[in-house]
Amino acid sequence: MTYCVGMKLNRGLLFAADTRTNAGVDNISTFKKLHVWEEPNERVITLLSAGNLAVTQAVISLLSEHMASADNDRATLMTAKTMFQVARLVGSAVREVKQIDGEALATSAESFFVTFILGGQIKGEEPRMFQVYAAGNFIEVSEDTPFLQIGEHKYGKPILDRVTKADMRLGEAAKLALISFDSTLRSNLSVGLPIDMLLYNTDSFSTERQVRIERDDPYFQRLSRGWSDKLREAFADIEEFEV
Repeated sequence: MTYCVGMKLNRGLLFAADTRTNAGVDNISTFKKLHVWEEPNERVITLLSAGNLAVTQAVISLLSEHMASADNDRATLMTAKTMFQVARLVGSAVREVKQIDGEALATSAESFFVTFILGGQIKGEEPRMFQVYAAGNFIEVSEDTPFLQIGEHKYGKPILDRVTKADMRLGEAAKLALISFDSTLRSNLSVGLPIDMLLYNTDSFSTERQVRIERDDPYFQRLSRGWSDKLREAFADIEEFEV
């Protein structure tokens, strides 16, 4: 399994994904699930992936091949005029892979379960963020709930529901996302470090604020200990239930 988070904030976008994939407790590997395409001063496009690893890799490869193709009639991630058009391209790639591999996967009892968080900015419009489903359809993040999750999301969702605000600074959002990951890591072995994270500032058209959080990262260790301590303090401060 996996866990990915995307946030659309007034100051920009945040993307974070774990890197664990497993086919059992004794067969664990690390794969990058945060994918970035950029054209300086023109566009930044980011895709987070969850689900069947072979399928998600096929979708990523297909999108990249289309960009390398000499077919000028085909829109690509680098030529689409809007992020809505980019979302449609990702959806089309999902359907194309399903048409090729879907029947074989069903025959072998494998699942065609994939989901993506797509976000970025194309010059001339505001940053946008979408969730793309296995059917190739998609939704756009709302102002009421300015975050999206895919994968094993239930353990990290409560803190996001309580704290996420559109006017947060990106540094605050990164802290919040990492607390969400810490909660998930403690409760589900199918999610694991390292965590890849990208903070994108509106109109920067730059991916320089990209980092990988390793197991021995000092900030993440302090955050994990500090969050546990604060939760215990808050619990102790609340009056006990009496009958």
